[in-house]
Amino acid sequence: MNTNPIYLALDFPRLDTAIEVAKKASAHIGGLKLGLEFIYAHGHHGVHEVHKLGLPIFLDLKLHDIPNTVAGAMQAIHVLEPSIVTVHASGGRAMMEDAKAAAGEHCRVVAVTLLTSLDEDDMAATGIVGNAHDQVLRLAELSKAAGLDGIVCSGHEVAGVHAQWKGGFFVVPGLRPTGDAMGDQKRAVTPRAARDAGASVLVIGRPIARAEDPAAAARAIEATL
Repeated sequence: MNTNPIYLALDFPRLDTAIEVAKKASAHIGGLKLGLEFIYAHGHHGVHEVHKLGLPIFLDLKLHDIPNTVAGAMQAIHVLEPSIVTVHASGGRAMMEDAKAAAGEHCRVVAVTLLTSLDEDDMAATGIVGNAHDQVLRLAELSKAAGLDGIVCSGHEVAGVHAQWKGGFFVVPGLRPTGDAMGDQKRAVTPRAARDAGASVLVIGRPIARAEDPAAAARAIEATL
């Protein structure tokens, strides 16, 4: 069983490029994360092609709709055999319950709490009162009550969530190795810091995928864990 927590985010407009990068890094990662850009560009065919690499697939779909629609979407992706699928915690308890009930037997359903591109000014602008940490903990509690496997949160909140949800499965995106540019991330930490705080999965994109040598970049991050 592969115990490497690194999931490489493959967000490329060209399928051949995505597969080439994944092959280069494959010895130093534990899975592949396919997000909206990949899904919209390549669809089911693209997912099936990536599956041929033999690594677990994380479909970062961020489903958010009425419960019946989300349940239908979950059923529609059974054929893709994902290991992890995301929904939005802000969709509410009933939506999350239905998503989990409709998921495949071996699929973890995790809820996105607060995007790592948002800070407290962004929260206030959308009417969310309080700080990021409190909001993530609230939504984590709701996700747990709904029967989900875990949540997605930033490395800043994962320790607090881990303390209140000992058996949870925690996905931390927006990670930046020491010295890397932050890009559009506002609440990023290093992969090692996130892992030490209780992260189950470390989602890493540009620092590996856009590196001159993806294998060397993945190997260097793996060595810090």
